[in-house]
Amino acid sequence: MAMNLRLPDELQAELKERAEAEGRSMHAVAVRAIERYLADGADRETVRKLGAKYASAQADLLRRLGE
Repeated sequence: MAMNLRLPDELQAELKERAEAEGRSMHAVAVRAIERYLADGADRETVRKLGAKYASAQADLLRRLGE
């Protein structure tokens, strides 16, 4: 699926400079940034779920520690 991405001029210039310095295309840099963004979100959700699971399992201990 095609997508147009409109960036502010300053951000586009920075992206172009960084991509050129790394010998990569702006597209490749943007795709990698989006992949990292999505992975970070998935990681945060996993940590949230695990935290809730273990907080529930250890509720009595956590309550006693809070006293």
